[in-house]
Amino acid sequence: MNFITKKSLSRRTILKGAGTALALPFLDSMVPALSAQTKFTPRVGFVYVSHGVIWDDWKPKTLGANFELTPNLKPLEKLRGQFNILSGLSHLEADTKGDGSGDHTRASAAWLTGVHVYDRTRPGVEVKVATSADQIIAREIGRDSPIPSLELTTDTPSQGSCDAGDCFYVNTVSWRNETTPNMTENHPRIVFERLFGDGGNAAQRLAAAKSTGSVLDSVAAEAQRLAKSLGRQDRTKLSEYMESIREIENRIQNTEKNGSHELALPDRPLSIPDTFEEHTKLMFDLQVLAFQSDMTRVFTFLMARELSLRPYPSIGVPEAHHSISHHRDDKELMAKKSLIDTHHVRMLSYLLEKMAATPDGDGSLLDHSLIMYGSAMGNGNLHRHSDVPVLLAGKLGGKVKTGNHYAYKQDTPVCNLLAGIMDHTGVKMDKFGDSNGRLQPDPISLG
Repeated sequence: MNFITKKSLSRRTILKGAGTALALPFLDSMVPALSAQTKFTPRVGFVYVSHGVIWDDWKPKTLGANFELTPNLKPLEKLRGQFNILSGLSHLEADTKGDGSGDHTRASAAWLTGVHVYDRTRPGVEVKVATSADQIIAREIGRDSPIPSLELTTDTPSQGSCDAGDCFYVNTVSWRNETTPNMTENHPRIVFERLFGDGGNAAQRLAAAKSTGSVLDSVAAEAQRLAKSLGRQDRTKLSEYMESIREIENRIQNTEKNGSHELALPDRPLSIPDTFEEHTKLMFDLQVLAFQSDMTRVFTFLMARELSLRPYPSIGVPEAHHSISHHRDDKELMAKKSLIDTHHVRMLSYLLEKMAATPDGDGSLLDHSLIMYGSAMGNGNLHRHSDVPVLLAGKLGGKVKTGNHYAYKQDTPVCNLLAGIMDHTGVKMDKFGDSNGRLQPDPISLG
């Protein structure tokens, strides 16, 4: 039974342990009884995939509500009504301006900035991009969260074969300012320790974990004391949250055991999950925990970087993604590219379903979030930056009307959408990147 009281638990309640600071999920006890409805905490995420799509397998044939799910969108069946598809949008600043920089380079750089980058391998050319949308939003909604933003990847940075001979721009989509990239993290242990470790280097935190058994073991006594003061519903939420952390911690430990007989390193263990699917799900699970505990409110996730050489043997595509994207209208290669695109959406569905199943105040994490998924290429075979794939999931606290396919005038800037997202997260900018207004209709203001 929950007793009515004007007392409330602080939203920033932390369970302290050896080398551990465990933030709590949102509990009913964090809202004073008889108070006004809880103001939701907005979260925003950006998930990037490369090399465009096979448009006939991506774009719905009908507009508005109740559009049919195309082959690429079938994995989102359980999430019908909780996402929008936007077509007609473009990243024309990723087109060539005769400067010699590569299409893939420009695509990554332009996705969240809307600016054109020049070939930095040429004499006299310096890095000059712009602060990306995720970072502008993080400065507004993430300024009082412990970690303003997370930049994650499951496609390891490489200096392999790159257009214009330069891989620099393809390894992130997040820019702190016009010259400083936020480099991505691909190791689950590093992300886990960033979320749940407090101070010291990795070796010290590893020693603490060994001495206590796990992060949760080190805070168990304090958690039990807290649970006694909570109502039944909050005790259930706390238990489920800690079980999620335990399960993720076990997966990380098992991966490390399989990767090396003795984890002796410490600042950066070498083992990550063996498969793309395991790796991606684990990183998404960590991101859900980061949102759930309010450790961060903004993330970018580079699921597939431009020029990616990753094969996908689990779905029958042993060739490199980039090679497949240059299909030259060969039906067999186009079918393989479409399989890759569908598989990426399958991974996205894992994240969205988990967010939809995670309570947050008077709704779910997905209800209170906005996740933008897409690419800065439309036709990867021709390196076209027009009609790029864009998917918006989540309601952002009721500001987004979901379940629709919106078609805009061809080559409407993606930055019109980004500027609108910023508007509705408290950032007011007359212009962003190559924006020339706001989307009409604006899917974010129709909720």
